[in-house]
Amino acid sequence: MLIKLLKYFFIILVYQTPLYSKNNISEDLNHKHLSNYFSGVIAHDNNDNRKALKFFQTSRILIDQHETYLKKYFYSLVLEGKVQFATNEIKQNITKKNSNFFEAYLILALDSLRKKNYSKSENYLKKSSNFINNDRFSLIIYETLKEYLYVFKEKKILKTKKKFGNLSFINEVFQRCYLDDQNTEAYYDRLINNENSIDYSRYIFFYINYLIQNDRYQDAKIITDDLDYLNSPLLISQTKKWIEEKKFNEFKKIFSCKDQNDLISEFFFLVGNLYSSNNDYRKSNFYLNLSNFFNPRFKFNLSLLAENYYFNDEYEETKNIIKQFDEKNDFYFWFKLKKEAQIISKKKDDASALDYLNKEFKKINNPSIKMIYDIANFNKNSKKYKLAIDYYNKIISKIDITSNYYSEILYRRGSSYERLGDYTKSDEDLLKSLEIDPDDAYVLNYLAYSWLERDFKINTALSMLEKAYAEENEDPYIIDSIGWAYYLIGDYIKAEKFIKMSVELMPQDPTVNDHYGDILWKLDRKIQARYFWKNALVSEEAEDKIKKNIKRKLIIGL
Repeated sequence: MLIKLLKYFFIILVYQTPLYSKNNISEDLNHKHLSNYFSGVIAHDNNDNRKALKFFQTSRILIDQHETYLKKYFYSLVLEGKVQFATNEIKQNITKKNSNFFEAYLILALDSLRKKNYSKSENYLKKSSNFINNDRFSLIIYETLKEYLYVFKEKKILKTKKKFGNLSFINEVFQRCYLDDQNTEAYYDRLINNENSIDYSRYIFFYINYLIQNDRYQDAKIITDDLDYLNSPLLISQTKKWIEEKKFNEFKKIFSCKDQNDLISEFFFLVGNLYSSNNDYRKSNFYLNLSNFFNPRFKFNLSLLAENYYFNDEYEETKNIIKQFDEKNDFYFWFKLKKEAQIISKKKDDASALDYLNKEFKKINNPSIKMIYDIANFNKNSKKYKLAIDYYNKIISKIDITSNYYSEILYRRGSSYERLGDYTKSDEDLLKSLEIDPDDAYVLNYLAYSWLERDFKINTALSMLEKAYAEENEDPYIIDSIGWAYYLIGDYIKAEKFIKMSVELMPQDPTVNDHYGDILWKLDRKIQARYFWKNALVSEEAEDKIKKNIKRKLIIGL
């Protein structure tokens, strides 16, 4: 930051020399405008877009003198949702050198596309290709928009086109839907049933939307009946709820594959998602604002914009976005409440956040099982185990034993009982969970470690941990558990091997450091043992019980 400030200060000094002032700078290019401009640049680079836009607007006279001014000003306008204003600025400056960047010609191509002037749009898009500069995402945007323009103009799929893997297939599905192609449904089916590791569940919404547009309500219901609220993302949960409540018009209100603007909006949402996945939140927000400009009806897409602002610590911007989600769409309203709680946690503390969320949850009439699951987990993570158990009980009473989540709920309730010291109920839940899924490494680890702590069934626990380790041999908690099991049966050599691995993976964990200290002491490496005990003792995460034991060991050893 200091280097950045010094750089801008140096530039201002250069501009203030008599030679520059007399020969190269107009009278309007005064200190105030320069100061505002460079303040805008600093705010822009620090992702404070609202402040950046304010400074750029007060130094607009520099638009012709400073080559980078237009691009930064343009970006700030789009990031504030002022897309049409940004477009007009580019139109006024397109013949000047300062408009020579990819997004300038892109925005003009999009402006012409919205007006259905496809030839003009193609011309601007072609000019944008001169500024791709080996940027793969820019190339994807260029090539994909070229395909869409061809579809809109010629009413057929472009045969010769560049392939960008699954991204190209997604766009072809939408293009076929737009053209009412007879194979549209088959393409949707292939997309949502894709077996690779990428999550395509979002596109279930668009398939359902396609069925609703064609009055195939029963077919849509068959699909949503197979969906589970507990493992469905936000958009799909809301989709399922709409179908259950027969709110079919809600689908038509926010998206149609027959609307070219809606298709372009969805493409830019996908681009924004790609940038967000690469932690480039500024570029992501740029394209998400373009997405919203093309289809402002699809407000659910703003949830990603809110997430981006949150991850960038822009909490006021986050709150401005999520206030658009109300009780009418309960899953997005619940998203809003959870995000508000997260912000409270960041700005105040976890206890205040949990109090807020528990209070707001009680106001919800007939909360879905997903909401109950979330509030149970929030309380469990905050060590409010009794309240968490109450919520887990409600979930278990609502779901069938054949549910994929039944064993998971038993695990979470059982681990809550364990933290309360109710080992009978804990063991009962955890053993039932293992009856359903005997290979679940995390349940095996939790139950086995609980037994180790109680000096109960040590050999059985070790066998369970060996099985868990075979399933998840890189998990540091499982590695620590199996090492501790070997320690308890007196095999210190094997114990040291595993706990050392765990320390390397979690060097700050107080329990792991404490365990390693115990093992080193038994191996007569007492100086090293004290080092790791002290590490555990100073950890902010160490519980009072651990600290008390370590203080004793530092005095008298084992």
